[in-house]
This record gives sequence, C-alpha cells and structure tokens, in this order.
Amino acid sequence: MKNFLIALAVIIVIGVVSVIGAYNGIVSKHENITAKWAQVENQLQRRNDLIPNLVNSVKGYAAHEKTIFEDVAKARSQWASANTMDEKVKAAQGLDASIGRLIAVAENYPQLKADGTFLKLMDELSGTENRIAVERMRYNDSVMDFNVTVRRFPGNIIGGAFGYKPANQYFKAEESAKKVPEVKF
Repeated sequence: MKNFLIALAVIIVIGVVSVIGAYNGIVSKHENITAKWAQVENQLQRRNDLIPNLVNSVKGYAAHEKTIFEDVAKARSQWASANTMDEKVKAAQGLDASIGRLIAVAENYPQLKADGTFLKLMDELSGTENRIAVERMRYNDSVMDFNVTVRRFPGNIIGGAFGYKPANQYFKAEESAKKVPEVKF
C-alpha cells in the first residue's frame, strides 16, 4: 500500500509539473506574439513618420496629383487613430496601397528620380518596407507557433482551461499585391 501511495504521489507531481510547464510555455508564446506585434507597430510607425518628407519632396514635382497626397494623408491619419490590432492592420494595408500609388506617380518624373533628397527618402522607405516585411513574417511565425501549441494535445486542454484560444490575426498580402507587375521598355 505504501509503494502504491508513493507511486501515486510521484504521478501526481509529474502531472502537476507537466501542466505547469505547458501553461508557462503557452504564456511565453502568447507574450511572444505581443512582442512581435510591437515590433511590427514600431516599423509601421517608422514608415508613418517618414512619409510626410517623401510626400513633400514629390509634391514639388507633381503638384497636380492632389488626390494621391490626400489618400496618403488619409491613410496616415487612419493609422494614427487606430486603436485595436485589427484596425492597425487594416490601416497599414491602406497605407501600403497609398504608398504604391505615390511611388508610381514619382516614377513619372525623371527630375524627381534624380533628386538627392528624394533618392535618400526612397532608400529609407525601401529599407523600412523590408523591415516591415521581416517583422510581419516574424509575427506570423509566432502566431503560428502559439496556435499549434494551443490546438495540439495537451495544450488544447491546458490552454482552454486557462482561456487561451488560437490567435486568428495573420498578416496576409492584399489581392492587388499578388498581381504580377507589368514591365514596359
């Protein structure tokens, strides 16, 4: 009887330690998602801060393209006023589209493409866009890792018991971004 009680106590201790370890892993992965999202926001804010300088340098050459500048300003203000992750993702996607149109306008002005300030701003924007892409990828990887953990056994039981559900917000490419650009010479 004594050996049975010792074995039962060992099994209970192992079970409790396993549950604690699984719970701590879920919490760590959930916090990792939050940290990765903060990095995405950091890069999006960097881009948002850079855009007014880019817009001002293009304005001098393309003053008649007023709607493009208004669209960029509107997209920036939507980003600034977004409070939730979903709102920020939607605003960032709108800003992506506006920047694409702004760059297309800039491509039509050879004098602008030779301007040193514009070139420097475009390099900064290009670097920022690359950083955003990397941070979005890292964020999506952490969401996937968390989702796998809380959907597999025993994480689904432990996560469910503590209220953790799979995260559902991935960054995805817009349909317009999937189109192959047409190159003309």
